[in-house]
Amino acid sequence: MLALLLVLQIGGEAPRDAGRGTTDESAAVVPRPASLVPDSLPLITLAEALRRSERLDPSYVAARGDVDNAEWARRAAYSAMFLPSVSVGTNASRFSSPQFNFGTGNLQDVAVGAQVDARYELFAGGRKFADVSSTRANLRRAEAAELEARYATALRTESDYYQVLLDQELDRVARERVQRAEEQLVVARARVTSGSSVQTDSLQLHLELNRARVGLLRQGASLRISRLQLGRRVGVDGPVQAAPLGKSELAALPLTLADAVTEARERGPQYVAARASEEAADAFVRAQRGSYLPTLTLAASSAAFDNSFFPEATRRSSVTIAATLPVWDNARRELAVSQAQANRVTARAARRDAERAVERDVTERYEAYETARATVALSTDAVTVARENYRVQQTRYQAGAGTILELLEAQDQLTQAEADLVRAQYNAGLALAGLEALLGRRLLNDRISP
Repeated sequence: MLALLLVLQIGGEAPRDAGRGTTDESAAVVPRPASLVPDSLPLITLAEALRRSERLDPSYVAARGDVDNAEWARRAAYSAMFLPSVSVGTNASRFSSPQFNFGTGNLQDVAVGAQVDARYELFAGGRKFADVSSTRANLRRAEAAELEARYATALRTESDYYQVLLDQELDRVARERVQRAEEQLVVARARVTSGSSVQTDSLQLHLELNRARVGLLRQGASLRISRLQLGRRVGVDGPVQAAPLGKSELAALPLTLADAVTEARERGPQYVAARASEEAADAFVRAQRGSYLPTLTLAASSAAFDNSFFPEATRRSSVTIAATLPVWDNARRELAVSQAQANRVTARAARRDAERAVERDVTERYEAYETARATVALSTDAVTVARENYRVQQTRYQAGAGTILELLEAQDQLTQAEADLVRAQYNAGLALAGLEALLGRRLLNDRISP
């Protein structure tokens, strides 16, 4: 009898649930969501997303430019240490009336001169050595900052990637909720028609169906936005679909917490950058203090004069040794030294704060991943239990041994358990990416297949 009523319910006119004559179809004001996974969307893997985002992220592009600048600054400091500065110039003049030409010794209306100058600082008060030390430290800082920016970019990319995976899974969960609500509504209508349950059962399931459809609409909007954000991150004009990841991302970490703290303190990008910043600031203070010492400069010059280009008529050469002792420059040196010392104090405080924070930062990310792994295992068991509970309550309700409230509660528990499992997997991926950003290297390479 129940099977016949189900067939009639699906194929024929819907029975009325309330005495006022309102059918469930007329009350269904929530539209049925369309499919949100078009086949035309480009599919991208995590490895490809990471490669593409590195070339596009403005902060990482700027960090790479800082490395190039720091490298050239180091080369310039070494060049000033060993090589002189050389300049070449020429000039030609035409006069309105003949003038004495120093090259030819005659009155002429054209004078041409060419000159080569070379200058080398024999002693600069230790400034050259300080500049070399400062540029080396700045290069190390720039390289560490570039590595930190690369992993920060990877962290943002993985966050957007995992958000798409999360929304895709939550969209699936929402669709399954709608499907379960539709199936239970058919059963409830048949039971109401047969008189085995009250009319409110059908109304409550109809309300649950509308709630499920509204939830699906919201989740669909969230999925479209996250796909657009991932497309922006990888340089695609439009939404991008994320390829699912394997289960290897939830493997155990290959190092202990103590090893992770030690490695981050020694080689972590942000901590290396903090130490290099202090070294650079200290070298800059030494360079500014060198301005109080005299400088000794060796200069050489060779000039030729004539009335035509490539002058050859007269040549003059000179070699000069100059010593300069700065006495007073209206306190500009004192201001520069004070600013350099203040920057050094700031850099030292930042380095000490980073060293104090390393254990806390690494512990937070490490424990977050371990907790997320345990949560995933727990959530997996919770989904299994919730599905079995829902199956039992569904069977009991169809047999008339359970109430509609028990069935709805079991359905809500199953939906929540599935959503919790997806969020736990998302949190595990983010925690691992954050820990890798602190260490400056990949811990589980197999989760990012090329």
